[in-house]
Parts: sequence; structure tokens; C-alpha cells
Amino acid sequence: MHSPSPLPLIDLPVRRLTRGDLVSCADLSEDRGWPRDEHRWGLLLSAGTGYGIAEPDGKGLVAACVVTSYGPRLAAVGMLLVAGRHARRGIARRLMRHVMEETGSTPLALYATPEGQRLYEELGFAQVGRTERVLGRFRAEDRPSAVARDSAVTIRPAAADDLQAMVRLDLPVFGIDRTHIIARLPAFSDRLQVAEENGELTGYAALWPSGDAHVVGPLVARDTATAKALVTALAATTDRPLRADVDARHEELLGWLVERGLEPSSRTAVMTYGIEDLPGDATRRFAPLTIATG
Repeated sequence: MHSPSPLPLIDLPVRRLTRGDLVSCADLSEDRGWPRDEHRWGLLLSAGTGYGIAEPDGKGLVAACVVTSYGPRLAAVGMLLVAGRHARRGIARRLMRHVMEETGSTPLALYATPEGQRLYEELGFAQVGRTERVLGRFRAEDRPSAVARDSAVTIRPAAADDLQAMVRLDLPVFGIDRTHIIARLPAFSDRLQVAEENGELTGYAALWPSGDAHVVGPLVARDTATAKALVTALAATTDRPLRADVDARHEELLGWLVERGLEPSSRTAVMTYGIEDLPGDATRRFAPLTIATG
């Protein structure tokens, strides 16, 4: 056993995390029963700012989270995790207060598990929506979808010169410039598909690994039919179970995913601080890049 720290855990300093903390962050995920997701941590630590509290003995982390900034209009807080052996000691609150001080007047958004929602409400966050997670083996439809029958719509792998069009499509959907995230998608994703009609991009979706599953996200599409076609195309490229975190307002897509073999597994509350709702067009925002819950 290591000797006790002279400071209570709640008073230990918060420091910036680097990619050198990747394994310790993945250890935290595993400790809380999540997939290790080193792949996702790597993206978040490179695209955002990580904050953590180191174990007093220097071996690993007491807690961690990541803030992804989208300029002065919004920052997203995700992956807030506290080691199970240190739970219920006020450490999550301490870390979140530090993040809120660091981000100043910038509005914040996050996805909260039922366990974390009360803490965020006490810190002033309000629920503005929810997501539904579905997971399972995807069964393709026996008959082609409406989009697949429409010869004007093409679902194809994204090419390098599609990135600018993806950014243009993404901007009104999310209401913020996510270039620094979208530019990382080709390297982050196992598959990246776009929907195109008459030379115009009408949707895109990525597939990336998490544990023994593949995750669909982001999923941005002109309409539900296009979203279904993108999911179908991605599902055809993997033998792994498929997971998606879908905005609960998209009931038609969720119902279709369940019909295709995926089962509801959990839900998260979409919460904001300093802003009444997420910016952008929710009708075309089917799934985010990565659910980052706390």
C-alpha cells in the first residue's frame, strides 16, 4: 500500500492531460465497466483538452475528462470518469467545477448517464434532449430502401476531396464549425461513407471500433431514408455488432434499427449550461461523433 497523500483526494491538483495519459484514461474506462476505447481517447485528447487528477502514488489517474472546444459558442464535456475506488467523494464535482472555471463564459454541452445527471443539474445544467443507445447484429432488409431504389442517390466511400463538402454540410446541422473533428474522421474511422445526389452531398456517416462492436457516428443526413441507407452501407462492411447513439427525436430511425436486429441498451440525457439548447438543425443530426458521457 502506498502512503497516504498529505492532501485529501478532493484537494489534489487538476492537470492537463496529454496523449501520454492515453493508457491511464483507458484504464479508467475499463475500471468503470466501459470498453477501454483507446482509439476514442486518442481522438479526444488530440482534438480537445484533457483534464485529470493523478493518483497520489503517481500510478494512473483518480479522474479524467475531456473538453472539445468549438470556439466561443460551445464546448463539449465528455468522458468524465472517476476511478471506482474513489467514487462518491466529490471528485467528479471538483473536476467539473475546474472545467467550468477554465471554460469561462463559453456555453457547455454534455451527455449524462442517469448516475451523473443529478450532479450536472446541481451544477446548473439543464436537460434539453436525450439519446437512445441501440446495439446488436444488424440484419439487412430483404428489399432495398427507398433511397437505394432511387438511382439519383449514391452511397459511396468518402474521398479526400469530399472533406470540404462534409464541413459545409455539417455546419448548419451542428451550428458550429467542426472542421477539426471532421478532418480527423478519415484516420479515426474504419469506414467513412457519403450520400450524394446530383453531385451534391446530402449526408455522411462514419464507422469506428469500440470494444468488440463498431459504432455508427457521426450520422448526418438530409432525411431518415438517407440515414437508413448510410447505416445499411456501413453495416455491410463489418461482421461486428453495431452500436449507435441516436437522438431520441428520430423515432422512425430508432424503430427501424430495432426492426433490423439492434436492441435498446441505455439512454443518456443531453444537457447544456449557459445556452437554452444545442445549436444547429436537429432534424438532420441523427447521431453525434461520439457519445461522451459522465
